Amino acid sequence: MQALIFDVDGTLADTETAHLHAFNAAFAETGLDWFWDEALYARLLKVAGGKERLLHYWRTVEREETEGAKALEVVEAVHAIKTRHYTERVRAGGLPLRPGIARLMEEANAAGIGVAIATTTTPANLDALLQVHFGAAWRTRFAAIGDAGTTHAKKPAPDVYQHVLAQLGLQPEACLAFEDSSNGLLAARAANVPTVVTPTGYTSQDCFEGALAVLPHLGDPQTPILQPVRGEPHRWVNLATLRRWHWNAASRVDPTPFVALNADLS
Repeated sequence: MQALIFDVDGTLADTETAHLHAFNAAFAETGLDWFWDEALYARLLKVAGGKERLLHYWRTVEREETEGAKALEVVEAVHAIKTRHYTERVRAGGLPLRPGIARLMEEANAAGIGVAIATTTTPANLDALLQVHFGAAWRTRFAAIGDAGTTHAKKPAPDVYQHVLAQLGLQPEACLAFEDSSNGLLAARAANVPTVVTPTGYTSQDCFEGALAVLPHLGDPQTPILQPVRGEPHRWVNLATLRRWHWNAASRVDPTPFVALNADLS
C-alpha cells in the first residue's frame, strides 16, 4: 500500500447539503420556480456532475425546453451561480472534515505513503473546501490531484483514477481508494483500485458490492466504537488496519466486505 486516494464530495466532508442549498439559491436568484428537497436530491445524485444533474432534472420537467444549444448555455449559467453560492458557504468555514480524514492523512504523510485526490467536482469547489482546512498551499500536501479541470469524464467512468495513478506512477493494486457512493466505488473498481466506502445519509442506500470495507466513517479516538458484522470492533481506522485489509484483498483472503452496522453517518 503506497498511496491513499480520496474522493471529495461526501468523502472528505459531507458537502451535499451545502450543494443542495447552493442549487436552490441559484434557482431563486435566476427566477426558476424549481426547488429540490433532500429526497429529490438524493435521487438526483445518481446523475454524476452538477451540470449533468441540472440538465437531467430540466428534461424531466420541461423536456421541450432542453432541446438545442441554448439549453446548455442556461445550464452553464445556472451552474456558475450555484458554484458561487457553494464556495461562499464553504469559505465561511461551515463544513468540517469527516471523522478520521485529517488524522489518517497525517498518519500517511508520517509513514511516507502518498495522499491523492480523485474527484470530478470543479476546481473552484475543491479549492474552497481544502483551502479552509489546509491553507492556501493545500495542493502541496497531495502527491496527485484529479478533478473536473483535469478529467472531464464523470464517475462511474474510471478516467479520474487512471489520471491520478499516472501522476503517482503506481499500479492500482498499490493504492487504496476512499469513496462514499456507488458511482465512486464503480469508478475506483473499474480502475482496479481496492476501495473503502464511508457513505453519507444521501448515499447510505447505494449498493456497495465489491467494496473492501463499508463504514459510517473512518473514526477518531473520541468517536464511538464501530461494530462490524464480523471481526474485532474498531474505534478508528488506522494505517495498520488499512494495510491488513489491503493485503487481504491482494491475497484474496476472505473477500467478504467489512461492514459496520448501527452507527450514525457523520
